[in-house]
Amino acid sequence: MAVSDDGERRPAEAAGRAACPGSRPLDVLLDRARESALPLVAPLVVEAVAGLGGREPVLLLQDYGQSVLVPLPGGGLAGGPPVPIPGSAAGEAFLRGAAVEVPQDDGVRVHLPLLDGGNEAGVLALTMDAVGDGDRSVLRRLAALVADLLITTNGYTDLLLRARRLEPMSVAAEIQWSLLPPLSMSAPRVAVAGILEPAYQVAGDSFDYALNDDVLHVATLDAMGHGLDAATMATVAVGAYRHARRAGVGLAESYAFMDRAVAEQFGPDHFVTAQMMRLDTATGHLQWVNAGHPKPLLIRGGAVVGQLESATTLPVGFGGGQPVVSERSLRHGDRVLCFTDGLVEERGASGEQFGEEQLIDWVDRIEGGGSGVRATVRALSHALKARRCGRTSDDATLFLIEWR
Repeated sequence: MAVSDDGERRPAEAAGRAACPGSRPLDVLLDRARESALPLVAPLVVEAVAGLGGREPVLLLQDYGQSVLVPLPGGGLAGGPPVPIPGSAAGEAFLRGAAVEVPQDDGVRVHLPLLDGGNEAGVLALTMDAVGDGDRSVLRRLAALVADLLITTNGYTDLLLRARRLEPMSVAAEIQWSLLPPLSMSAPRVAVAGILEPAYQVAGDSFDYALNDDVLHVATLDAMGHGLDAATMATVAVGAYRHARRAGVGLAESYAFMDRAVAEQFGPDHFVTAQMMRLDTATGHLQWVNAGHPKPLLIRGGAVVGQLESATTLPVGFGGGQPVVSERSLRHGDRVLCFTDGLVEERGASGEQFGEEQLIDWVDRIEGGGSGVRATVRALSHALKARRCGRTSDDATLFLIEWR
């Protein structure tokens, strides 16, 4: 029960509806957070949750391997052990991008995805005595504000990155992760999601994307070798790609710019395979240049309907000629899956390569579930890793595009 200004007791649900327009705790959180570093954000979240009638708040962050949600420690947050993403209410909220409520003896445990422009920071879990429509509206606003605070403060603190680590990370992987854009992005016309393996040892694989007005720009890259040399080469390739993209040149010119940058920096014996795409999100017109990558898969109606056939050019750094820009018109709901060769060239215990046929089979199985791009990429990556007995001797990248 809650007490109104005139002293009359009323149900918590009605109180939640009445509190929705003001949301005083959220105003206080926003005002105070503008001048607070991350160590002070957690206490502010705890205070805001208490002001809304909630208790036992916990901030859950996705680990680098995308297998569990790790509690952010300190600041009055509830804490606890890592929460498995599959089979948990918090994991369901994370994968679906929607709140999940679990009735308990002492109230309702609410799990709120922390979404900011399609980028998901994690999950906020808290307990309420009861949850009405007014409460849900305020809690959605609280989750959006907390997500914005976490993503913003992540740019000037290591606390979030350290909390997400369950294993030691190599220097090469450190470089690669610092290079990546958000792992997922969702907009009205397009959604994307990517994943790298092995999360704590990745070196040469990377991806990049940008949504500029109606055009989605995407690149997936795989630098030769392992360790710091591969990470350094990938860094140069991504930097050159971004420079060309931001200069407004086309795909063929972007390839030539990246080719020169890698060749001049590393010499003729080093290369980066690459795939660069441009998708007009208003029309579904897709263009791409393939520089030594496996052919992307076209997924329609929950199943692979073919590969995106195209002429290929030499990998970046080998001085290839003018590349052929391939084109294709997508249908609404089509998905395009890009991947690096480490995914299909891995060999099992029998010595046979995993191969593209097995990849397509698993894509069909997982796509049939109708999940969003983030959940699909995660499920596919983990299923393929399990099929390879948890072993990844080379970097393996998946990047999924959905045209809406």
